[in-house]
This record gives sequence, structure tokens and C-alpha cells, in this order.
Amino acid sequence: MSLESIGAAFLVGLLGGTHCIGMCGGIVGALSSGLSLDVQASRRRLVAAQLAYNTGRISSYTVAGLLLGLLGQQLGEWAVPGGFPVGRIVAGVIMILFGVYLAGWWHSLLFLERAGARLWKHIEPLGRRFIPVRSAGQAYLLGLVWGWLPCGMVYAVLALALASGSAAGGGTIMLAFGLGTLPVMLTMGLAFNTLKRFVHDPRIRLIAGLLVIFMGVAMLLANPSGHGHHSHPH
Repeated sequence: MSLESIGAAFLVGLLGGTHCIGMCGGIVGALSSGLSLDVQASRRRLVAAQLAYNTGRISSYTVAGLLLGLLGQQLGEWAVPGGFPVGRIVAGVIMILFGVYLAGWWHSLLFLERAGARLWKHIEPLGRRFIPVRSAGQAYLLGLVWGWLPCGMVYAVLALALASGSAAGGGTIMLAFGLGTLPVMLTMGLAFNTLKRFVHDPRIRLIAGLLVIFMGVAMLLANPSGHGHHSHPH
């Protein structure tokens, strides 16, 4: 794990706000509406529910990162000739593909989302038990479920968690990613319509996509020094 990977995960979450609107906008809107229907609901309760929902969501991301990091640790540090880690190549390529999608050029990670949808159809009914949301506790549990929603952006960062080669590294990377998504998700819950108009601006999507592509390319071009110590010359 490196600070570079943690920073990249955070930035993907932050820049991927345009993707969050499409994927999670409906559930966040429902969360706000459920509380608004309660005549006793206050602004403070709405904020508490939004925080609880996002805490649950980020908790699930972190658990997924721990599992992928542990898997990466078990696989070991596979490397191509020259000592460049295979996991890092996979992470860089998937980040580039996500950037292409974010820019609106091609839904490049659809195959991953379709694979995840097979698992999601068994998980999603659990979330319906907590709708409409009437308390922060329900919101937290809903977030735990919704954190497993099939999402190309999440899969892109999970590849980075896998490349970290440790459970702690993978968990930290996904935690950083989740925190990166927090500003947009909280704003979306409290000012959904205004934010939706902003992030649907093609120029914003293009800039975000290009920045994510740049991070993926930088990962692929980075000096592999320090990663190839398991390789042996022939």
C-alpha cells in the first residue's frame, strides 16, 4: 500500500460524483423523502440519516477492500518481466476504462456491472426492509446493503485494493474512496436537484473522466522500483 494509491482512491471517489448521481440518486432521494413525510422530521434528523446511510455504505466498501486486499496478499506479488506488479496493471487499466465511461464515451465496465448484478439481485431485497427510512439506524442498515450495489467506479477502486497486496491496505484504500464520495453524496441528499443539474453538465463529466484516465495512465507508467524485489534474474 502507498500514499499514492490511497490518494488515487480518494480522487476517484471525489471525481466520480457524476457517476454517483446516476447510480445512487434514486435511493438517496427516497431516503430524504421518507423522512420528509414525517411531520416531526427536522433538518437535523435528515442530516443524521444521511450521515448514517453514508457511514453504512462506506463500511461495506471497507469490508470489500479488506477481502480483496487479503485475496491479493494470498495471490502474492505477481509481476511481468521488469518487475511491474500485475495487480497494478489491472488497476490502471480498469481506472482508464472507468474514466472513458465517466467522460461519456463508452460504457466500458458494463461487463463488470452485469457480473455484479447477479449477486445484487439476492442482496437488494434486504434493503427494501428499511424503506421508507424513519431513523438513522434504518439509514445505516440501508447503507450497508447499498454499498454492494454493482458499480463500475467501485470495481475500479477494488482493483486497486487487490493490487495493494494486504487486507489493511485494501481496507484503507476503499475507506479513502468512500470518504472521497462523501461530499457529493451528502450534498446530493440535501440539495439533489441543484447538484443533479451541475454534474450532468457534459463539460464536468469530460473533465472528471480525463482526470481519472490520467491517474490510470500514471499508474501504468510509474516506476516499478521497489515492487520487483521478488523477481529473480535468469
